[in-house]
Amino acid sequence: MAVKDKYVAYVSSYTSGLGTKYGIRIYDVDLENGRLYEKQKVEITNSSYIGISHDNKTLYSITDAGVESYHILPDGSLEFLNEASINGMRGCYLNMDQSDKFLITAGYHDGKVTILRLNEDGSIGEITDEKYHKGLGTAAGRNHVPHVQCIKVTKDNKYLLAADLGMDRINVYSLDMETGKIKEVDVIHCDQESSPRHMQFSKEGKFLYVCLEQKCSIEVYSYEDKNGDPEFERIQSVSTSEEADSIGVASSALTFSEDYNYLVSSTAGENNALVFKVDKETGLITNKIQLPVAGEYPKDAALFPDNKHLVSLNHESDSLTFFTVDMDKGSMVMNGPELPVSRPNCIVFHKL
Repeated sequence: MAVKDKYVAYVSSYTSGLGTKYGIRIYDVDLENGRLYEKQKVEITNSSYIGISHDNKTLYSITDAGVESYHILPDGSLEFLNEASINGMRGCYLNMDQSDKFLITAGYHDGKVTILRLNEDGSIGEITDEKYHKGLGTAAGRNHVPHVQCIKVTKDNKYLLAADLGMDRINVYSLDMETGKIKEVDVIHCDQESSPRHMQFSKEGKFLYVCLEQKCSIEVYSYEDKNGDPEFERIQSVSTSEEADSIGVASSALTFSEDYNYLVSSTAGENNALVFKVDKETGLITNKIQLPVAGEYPKDAALFPDNKHLVSLNHESDSLTFFTVDMDKGSMVMNGPELPVSRPNCIVFHKL
């Protein structure tokens, strides 16, 4: 009998004023029962977002001082490599290009995109470029100035997309793989007051999925690079809320299952998790599950690697809740007690 794949899960969370100094927790994953067991805690302030390099050797985290890098040990534990400044206010999202040459951060508070060079050992080097988004959006309140909320690099490594939640648009930059410099080449305009929050590319990179926080929807775009001219065409828009009036309701998470067959989102306010089936040929998605998460403000939600269980990170109720899912029946049943974690923000599964 084949030895079952082993996984760990990394959960990032806020620490300030919460009486804890541990911003990252590492869990052993019980795939069969859909549960997590804590194995290590890492001291880091306000780890609002984490990501793992494409070669699976390094974990990167946002922190108050900028960004930190960690070497991933064979058992999934983390060993501190270094930290670097992003020369601005605290970031909210990070991502690497497909070849792990550069680390890119998104600045919600200062509307900035920052590119940093990565060293051979995975540690973080110098800043190669930084761009401030400019302009005024339409809505009053927080959404009238640039807020860069999410960064993604196309799978062909040619373009960098920066979702600007305040400006209701996604800026498209060309990325120079030698210099680490970016240049704006296109803009994807989203509906007014829709607030693009998170983005994901399909496995092959032909489709882009955008979660719109205020519009409470997921929009699907086809992507093609036509001789240095990136073309994005909207092909689908799917609502993530059952409320006619979406005040007090916000779409938050957007994560693919490990096999890219499913797309998971969550809606704060209604406090639901949503699972969509993905048609890999057409890129279109179909709603399979839309059910409560038994927690407040699901900031992130993810399927376990076997697609049989789901975990919700409930930011306002300081908990992780677990569910057994059945895609055929479209059901999601609570699985065991909740796990207390202060202000959880993001989860990443990692195969050992």
